[in-house]
Amino acid sequence: MNANRYTDLIVGKDLALFDFVSTGPRGAIRKRIAFMSTNDTRVVQLAFGDLIDGSLLNDRVISNNGDRDKVLATIIGVVDIYTNAYPQRWVYFEGSTDARTRLYRIVVSQNIHDLSTLFEIQGLLGHWSMEPFQKNQPYRAFLIRRKNTNFKV
Repeated sequence: MNANRYTDLIVGKDLALFDFVSTGPRGAIRKRIAFMSTNDTRVVQLAFGDLIDGSLLNDRVISNNGDRDKVLATIIGVVDIYTNAYPQRWVYFEGSTDARTRLYRIVVSQNIHDLSTLFEIQGLLGHWSMEPFQKNQPYRAFLIRRKNTNFKV
């Protein structure tokens, strides 16, 4: 993704949390990217949203701060950092709404050439049916990991 990124990141222990501030017409809005454990130690879930009261992540709010592409590029950059440190882990992500899932699919589609050089990307169809990411597929979620690992789902 060729958009500018936020680079002033506050990074938590073991790269589990990344905080930054979105700046735009609505002011300074604190954001958080979190990598959360799942029942499968090979998979972490990515959560993203506004940081409320210093510790609560709200993934349903629409900030509308005019910096969407910069925020999305920041998330991709953080996934790059995380998967570089933990290449054996898959990162699971989906939107908190259908519209956000569709936005993520569009962003991956628009940047698939660059992203696929670093990452293996799987699209999830219904009931955990996975396939290599393809444009224009109605995925409900995504799995991404660093390429060139011997790890299989």
